[in-house]
Parts: sequence; C-alpha cells; structure tokens
Amino acid sequence: MTRVAHVHRISGIGGSERHLLTLLPALAARGVEPLLVGLDDPGGEPDAFYAALTAAGVPARRLASPRDLDPPLPVALSRVLRSWRAEVVHTHLVHADVYGTLAARDAPLVSTKHNDDPFRLGPFRYVERALARRVRRIVAITHALARFNVERVGLPADKLSVIHYGLDDLPPSWGPNPDVRLPRGARVLLSVSRLVGQKGLDVAVAALPRVRERHPSAVLVVFGEGPLRAELQERARALGVADALFLPGRAGDVAEWLRRADVFVHPARWEGFGLVLLEAMLASLPVVASHVSSIPEIVVHGETGALVPPDDARAVADAIARLLDDEALARRLGAAGLDRARASFSVAQMAERTLAVYEQALTERPPRAARLRPPARRGRARS
Repeated sequence: MTRVAHVHRISGIGGSERHLLTLLPALAARGVEPLLVGLDDPGGEPDAFYAALTAAGVPARRLASPRDLDPPLPVALSRVLRSWRAEVVHTHLVHADVYGTLAARDAPLVSTKHNDDPFRLGPFRYVERALARRVRRIVAITHALARFNVERVGLPADKLSVIHYGLDDLPPSWGPNPDVRLPRGARVLLSVSRLVGQKGLDVAVAALPRVRERHPSAVLVVFGEGPLRAELQERARALGVADALFLPGRAGDVAEWLRRADVFVHPARWEGFGLVLLEAMLASLPVVASHVSSIPEIVVHGETGALVPPDDARAVADAIARLLDDEALARRLGAAGLDRARASFSVAQMAERTLAVYEQALTERPPRAARLRPPARRGRARS
C-alpha cells in the first residue's frame, strides 16, 4: 500500500478542498493510504473541512500556517512527512507547493495546479519554474489549465498530465443552511462562489434588471463569503434590484439549493475548473456561464447550458431569460448536463488517472537537480 501525503493550505471548503474530500476516499478504496497535512489559515474556517474529512475516514495532521512566509513551517512539515513515512508527497496550490518542496526530502513530489490565477503570471512564475525542477509529475485539472501552465507560466510539458475533477453525487450536507425567505413563486438564479472579483458576480447583479423586465419573480441567490459583499449590495441598490439579491453566506447543504434553483449562473472571469458547474449538472440544472478558461470543457454551449462572453451583463441576462421563458429547453439542457457529468467526470476515472501519475512518479528517475546532495561537512582531522 502506497502512503501518499497530500499537503494543502486550508481556510474552508472551496473547490480544491471539495475535490480532496472526493479524491482521498477514492484513492483509499484503491489501495492508497492517504494522509492530509493541512496548513491551517487562521483567517479561515477550516474546522468544517476536517470534520468532513474525518467522516470520510481519512486521517489528517494540522499545522498552523499564520503567514504566507513562515520559515519554521517547512521544518514542522518535514517532521510530519518523515514520521508518517510518506512515499509520495502530493501538493495542492502555491503555499503547499513551496513548503512541500522544501520539506519533502526523498519522497517523489507531485503537484496539482488548480487555477489560472493571473497572480501566477507575475514574478511568482519564476518560483514555480524552480519548484518544477524538483517535482516528478504535475497535474492540471483541465486542458485549458495545462496550456496556461506550459505556455504562460513556463512549466515543463513533459511532466504534465491532465486529470479532470470527478464527482458522482451531489455534495453531502456539512450543516444547516442559513434562513433565506424568498418571495412566493420566486424563480431562483443560483450561484455558489466566493464573493471576489474573479467570479464575476457583479456581472450577474448587473444582469438582474434586464432579467426581471421579462421575469419579475426572478431572484439571485449567491452562497459564499468574501470581500465584495458590501459592493455587490450597493450595486444592487443602485440598479433598483436590492430586493432581488440574497447573500446568505455559506451553504451547509448546497444540494438542497441546487435542487431548488431554476438556473445556475457562473459569470467567472477565469476559472481553474469550476466544481460547482459539475455539481449543478449533477442536479440537472441548466447552466449560464462565461466562455473562459476551462469552463467550455465542462459546459457545452447549446447542449448543457449557455456560454456567454465574460463581463457581458446583457448576454448573461438574455441567456437566463431564454431558459426561464422555455422550461422544456431548460429541462432538456439539464438532463444532458446530468448525462455528461456521469459519462465524462466520474470519480473512478479521476482516481485511476491519479494512481497512474503516482506510478510514474515512483518509477521515473528523479531529475538531476533533485538527486544532488550537499557535500558533507568536513570536520577537523583527528590526530
């Protein structure tokens, strides 16, 4: 049984965390012994993630990660990896990539790239290139993200594999949902994301007045937290749709709202994968999303939903209105989305492809830079 330590900075339950909650039990069922080493962000709410991981039967070790740059952290992480005798170290996102590379000594390294954040095109890309020399295998979660990493970040194509996220069922409940009192007969436009600029929620709010011209009962419900809450509320007030925007915070039971919604809306400006899109498809919801990054690999325009240009509120509004106009069309797209999710994004496919990457990491010769060892210190000659 191969012992694989996954390293991830934990601040809550986002897309990459939900991915781990699915991947790690699937690997365990296939003979891998997984361990999650969490680098806890004190500004987040990591407890719900660990509770869900424990319920899934996966052990975890928690290390405090109070700062982006934390010199003692690699030492503490190295102790955990050595004491657990990790045979492969699998890192996720930039904090884990840096600290995992510093901490892992003899174990092969695998790194999963989860997003195409523009931050990674700045000076940090030189750090990523240096780290990649030490890594045996790199996983990109979509083909679009693979191109981003090779063509724009400058990572080596020969080390890279594409493994889509996999999901078989809607996410289990992690707690109660906030109380949301909608008007009677409301048509629910649902979004689940952090309240940050990347997700384009300001575009969804800007689309609301045009949607409500044709469908006055339409409301936008966004589950998530983030720094743009006040800005989104102010924008809705300025557009006269404050009563149609609901920002209830984090959802404890996303599946309940996926089943309740009429349309799923995701006008992101960039996206590594968009696991929420896969969840919406599993709920047979038609999707309106931006034609950016990886999203066209998940949502097929005209088949499982509608793809629109980014930052185009009119296009978002018109796509939503068409689905609300034509319930038969919405049902047909939703059913096709469910079929596509089951056929192309299964947990079994994800787990088997991940196992193949581990086999490559364990059998390939390490890069020369990784095999070099510093020379032993020369002590004084004994007489």
